[in-house]
Amino acid sequence: MTVLVTGAGGFLGGAIARLLVERGETVRSFSRSNYPELTDLGIEQFRGNLGEPGDVARAAEGCDAVYHVAAKAGSWGAYEDFHRTNVVGTENVLAACRDHGIQNLVYTSSPSVIFDGNDMDGVDESTPYPNHFEAYYPETKSQAERLVLATHGDGLQCVALRPHLIWGPRDTSILPRLVERSRGGQLRKIRGPEKLVDVTYIDDAAEAHLLAMEALRAGGSAATKVAGKAYFISSGQPISLWKMIDHMLTAVGEPPITRSVSPTAALTAGWVFEKLHTLLRRDGEPRMTRWVAREMMTAHWFDISAAKNDLGYTPTVPLDEGLKRLTAWHQTHGDA
Repeated sequence: MTVLVTGAGGFLGGAIARLLVERGETVRSFSRSNYPELTDLGIEQFRGNLGEPGDVARAAEGCDAVYHVAAKAGSWGAYEDFHRTNVVGTENVLAACRDHGIQNLVYTSSPSVIFDGNDMDGVDESTPYPNHFEAYYPETKSQAERLVLATHGDGLQCVALRPHLIWGPRDTSILPRLVERSRGGQLRKIRGPEKLVDVTYIDDAAEAHLLAMEALRAGGSAATKVAGKAYFISSGQPISLWKMIDHMLTAVGEPPITRSVSPTAALTAGWVFEKLHTLLRRDGEPRMTRWVAREMMTAHWFDISAAKNDLGYTPTVPLDEGLKRLTAWHQTHGDA
């Protein structure tokens, strides 16, 4: 089988690609840049833009299955940029699958597609999409997920996975930002009742994607059971957000967070930083946004029994073991 992984140069996409290579698959990458480490693994790389249908079609030609992992993430930016990558890009991936007769697609979604600003304590996949989103990332990911699930059929089988707070060695998103802000003295806890969140170790997140693909490839009742559905993915062991952040910081030699602010101050800071970012036309993301503040003030943990029952998913890396692996990686590779 020849398998296309969009975003294979990223954290999750790279983990999926490495796991596929280990299992003997022929892997092809589609990313905006070239990654020498993928070449070293024997992965054929296609460079392009998800928003360009021709780029996606060229990468998908000759493939038997697709893991669509690439996305524009973040709490800030222009709607057009998020829509072009997350929605139009997904439309282009689906079109390429249909045009090239690719039958199986696993799509990486996000639990944020159902976040309505309130606590999510043990919710399952029956939770509806909200009517309003406070950031363009969850809004466009929601649109893309619905496209994927609605497209299922007519020879194309699709599954959407919603892994929450992926962490571990090679993290290119969450941990680097925490470290940067820790060293800049910018980290603050938000005071209030303890809120639990789900986290997902990178190896478990990658394994879940392969399990979803295996179910689709199996055909028959196994494929029928999962096709056209979305699944939450996590470690299945919710933890306090602030404890998890302190654990990760400590694992890479940074001190835990000692200072805190009130919820009102956090939301006010988000509003101020958003306004300053807009007025001054700054690049990148504000230090805080109201959406991020609300995410950090609410519970986010999920019932993963559907993934266990339908996909055979079982988290295998407990928190302590994951932290040991993160420490060992950092001691060898530093902040890389």
